[in-house]
Amino acid sequence: MSPYPRRVTSAPASRTRQRLRVHTGRARNEDLLGRLPSPDSALAWVRDGSGLVGWGEAARFEASGPNRFADTERWWEEFTASLDVQDDVDAPGTGPVAFVSMAFSDEPGHSVLVVPEVVLGRRGGQSWVTTVGGAGEEAEITPIRRPSTVRYADGQLSVTDFRGAVAAAVARMREGKLDKVVLAHDLLAVADVPIDQRFVLEGLARRYPDCWVYAVDGLLGATPELLLRRTGQVVDSRVLAGTTWPHDGMSDEELEAALLSSPKNLEEHDYAIRSLADTLKPFCTTMSVDGPSVLRLPNVSHLSSDVIGTLRGSPSLLRLGEALHPTAAVGGTPRAEAIAVIDELEGMDRGRYAGPVGWIDGNGDGELGIALRCAQLDGRAARLFAGCGLVAESDPDSEVCEAHAKMRPMRDALEGR
Repeated sequence: MSPYPRRVTSAPASRTRQRLRVHTGRARNEDLLGRLPSPDSALAWVRDGSGLVGWGEAARFEASGPNRFADTERWWEEFTASLDVQDDVDAPGTGPVAFVSMAFSDEPGHSVLVVPEVVLGRRGGQSWVTTVGGAGEEAEITPIRRPSTVRYADGQLSVTDFRGAVAAAVARMREGKLDKVVLAHDLLAVADVPIDQRFVLEGLARRYPDCWVYAVDGLLGATPELLLRRTGQVVDSRVLAGTTWPHDGMSDEELEAALLSSPKNLEEHDYAIRSLADTLKPFCTTMSVDGPSVLRLPNVSHLSSDVIGTLRGSPSLLRLGEALHPTAAVGGTPRAEAIAVIDELEGMDRGRYAGPVGWIDGNGDGELGIALRCAQLDGRAARLFAGCGLVAESDPDSEVCEAHAKMRPMRDALEGR
């Protein structure tokens, strides 16, 4: 049995006697992250200045176990059906909106959906504000607090143990027991003061504008990977698999050429693309794949492909996310065998790392990324995660270096670099 019982926290009793009112109206253009009022409980999904932020809590739902996606979708549908909605903007992300973060594994698993009292949004040159239950959109913004020092220690899986796990996984793949597996390890960071979520988010957004910067229930990060976006009948995804990083004095152009010609990285990328396309295909009438190309970030470069499809019927974002998770990009292939190896060799609870994270609106539209380049914050402590996709040709020492490079975004953000 999961140690995380399902729990629903709705609006205060004084509000539940009548239908909650949701109102969306136009707003002036502002720095979204700069409007977050307090150091804790930030909600965010922002890329290059556009997206959504929220604060306050009008309602909340928590779930665990293999039915967590279905349970969350059912609760959200029931909740939105009971609302009194006035939407003067009528666009994806307006009206009722929830921020969602799903656990990677069935067990122990701890997934959460949060409905903010206030949501600010910006997309395509227009901005809006949504309030729930009569909440006021103005909130006092407290000064941002930054730490003076950050110390690091081993997490549940040390670097040495991670290297050993990689070597064991590679041996199994060379024996033909599976094609690909993604292993991760964690790192504990402790600051001298409670960590201000806004400080971390603004640092991530400044250095990684091409990533989706997110925050849901203390899980913060900047993911370059879009699991799925649903806008009406159109779905699209950005798949990343195959990685390099600055080393050996190579120029960016040399690194890019080496990545595009690397059999190991191309094989890893092909597994990820085929995994996603094959799973999404039954939901679509048409589908196309564009790539691979190279996505260059300050710390690493990835092979990147875009998948776009036209939906058959109207499956919700969460239904599609359940079908896709975990992709070969964060789990492996074959899926069941890879997950079993992850459970055995990592020996740690990933929490919501590498699970779907993002937002959903009352029409079932929204965006889900994969929770990468992230940390789970708790007071002065942060648990950082990084993982690597492995195939039979992977080298354990190289994978340790790759994981180190992938932790750099969160370490820089925590330290204010």
